[in-house]
Amino acid sequence: MLLRAAAAAAYRLLLINTVRRIASLKVPWRRDEALDASINRDRRFRLASRLVREVLLSPGRRLLLRYLAKRRERIRLPVHVQTFLRRYPTLLSVSPPPDPVASPSPQLLSFLESASRLQATHSPLLASRLAKLLMISSTRALPVAKIAAAKRDFGLPDDFLVSLVPRYPDLFRIVGDPGPDASGNAFLELASWDDRLAKSVIELRADREADVVGIRPRPNFTVKLPKGFYLKKEMRDWVRDWLELPYVSPYADTFGLNPASPEAEKRLIGVLHEVLSLSVERRMAVPIIGKFCEEFKLSNAFSNAFTRHPGIFYVSLKGGIKTVVLREAYDENGVLVDRDPMIELKERFMTIMDEGHRKYLEDLRRKNEMLQKERESATRKGTNVAKNIEEESIEESEEDEDKEYDFAQVDSEGRELL
Repeated sequence: MLLRAAAAAAYRLLLINTVRRIASLKVPWRRDEALDASINRDRRFRLASRLVREVLLSPGRRLLLRYLAKRRERIRLPVHVQTFLRRYPTLLSVSPPPDPVASPSPQLLSFLESASRLQATHSPLLASRLAKLLMISSTRALPVAKIAAAKRDFGLPDDFLVSLVPRYPDLFRIVGDPGPDASGNAFLELASWDDRLAKSVIELRADREADVVGIRPRPNFTVKLPKGFYLKKEMRDWVRDWLELPYVSPYADTFGLNPASPEAEKRLIGVLHEVLSLSVERRMAVPIIGKFCEEFKLSNAFSNAFTRHPGIFYVSLKGGIKTVVLREAYDENGVLVDRDPMIELKERFMTIMDEGHRKYLEDLRRKNEMLQKERESATRKGTNVAKNIEEESIEESEEDEDKEYDFAQVDSEGRELL
């Protein structure tokens, strides 16, 4: 008996030392082109949503175009505002000169109405998602300002304090004054603990497998290394031993947990995995997650865990900001397969953008055809006329194109969802 206890103690000491050593192990970062492309495909959406929000947050949802143009640098738009609006005319309506005013287009107003209906339909899902975030917090509460900063990542409505929270008094309680823009010193507290919600995505997956095969497998992480990615033997051995440790739920009471213990690493990865699983696109900007370090008991170096576990997470550097992606939620082509119901909002918004852009391209094609006909007619009449028309065409083309769409350098705040 004593020998067995001594062996167990020695094994535990070995694991603790291994966890302490892990920070010194070199885990290579390797670009995942498919996941990078997935983030890069959203560049137009991020730009358009930031631009539209400037108008939606203005009094009466109206903003002078000259004021909107002055905010180009703040919203990191790589082209002139007028150019962008010409390319996507279904986003905003612009009144005629001399003082043009930007306001929501009929298509955008219709989208906002459908967004409100969709959020109301899925309010139970959104309420449970918000409650889960509070349950992960060590204090069972979160500052309202921090929730507001991440609300689009989790699919919450902009006015969640008005449209969502009051509908579930058994779950939520507001302490303090959040202010008109949720920037006040207020907290959202969990009114009551719900054991039904205190199960992570990983635990629920194990439950579903138990229903199918009759035996509940041990909850564990899905490790999905990309093709051609290999770990050094020391790292492979550590990952194998670490995966053999019992799963620590992000909702479990971890009071007194040794920060250097293997269980602490399990709990850390469990929290990060659950938070990403609660997000709409199963990915988030690392700085947004970092806002919750204190409440979720994450160390300042929590982001190193993403590179320590490249089979669970991928960190993209696209857009000049670190974005962490949950690998299991995407296929080998970078397509989101673990689809959240709230992703429909983004798809509807992109449909509006695409409709307007097709119209813009059709108008541009017709205009070019007319210019070509005029140029051919002018050529028959004389070179001077042709030169004047050609100069006008070049000037107009330069104004429209402005400069290259260098989207890779415009997004430094993560996703700006509507």
